[in-house]
Amino acid sequence: MTVFGLGAAAAIGKGALGIRNDPYGGFGFLIEFEGLIAGGFSEVSGLQIETTIEAFKEGGLNDYQHKLPGPTNYPSNLVLKSGVTDYLMMWSWYDDVRAGNIKRRNGSIYLLDRKGLPAMWWDVEGAYPVKWSGPELRADSNAVAVETVEFVHRGISRPAASSALSAARLAAGAALNIAGR
Repeated sequence: MTVFGLGAAAAIGKGALGIRNDPYGGFGFLIEFEGLIAGGFSEVSGLQIETTIEAFKEGGLNDYQHKLPGPTNYPSNLVLKSGVTDYLMMWSWYDDVRAGNIKRRNGSIYLLDRKGLPAMWWDVEGAYPVKWSGPELRADSNAVAVETVEFVHRGISRPAASSALSAARLAAGAALNIAGR
């Protein structure tokens, strides 16, 4: 699968979005579609991949069955909760879906560290929104509007660059701990 979010991750890491004077600053995850940061969220679920196992009985073998891998699927929709989005982009996209104009987009979900920089990410292929909840607005609260957006998709992957970034961060953290002793 193509690494869709590498450009956005590099831009964030270089500081293009590292100094964030925006409403996404309080969230632990960013969602990006086709190079544009579309929202920040506190919860992400549905990062799930499942390979079906098919049991095969071989004549004369009574003590076990062969278990062979079957098709791989993505049993859960991607659900982003407790967040805020680029309202116009996300709402327009969902509104198009409601009208029957389905446009699948590739994107990435970034797990951010305490400084707001990507610690790792997952690429999502061929997604489009299918559910929109919220925001819940209250006049007696100064909280940012919170909403939930749900997407169907054609696949999730964790690119090699994301794994390499995680490993490098782990090694750097270990080196700092050793040097600090």
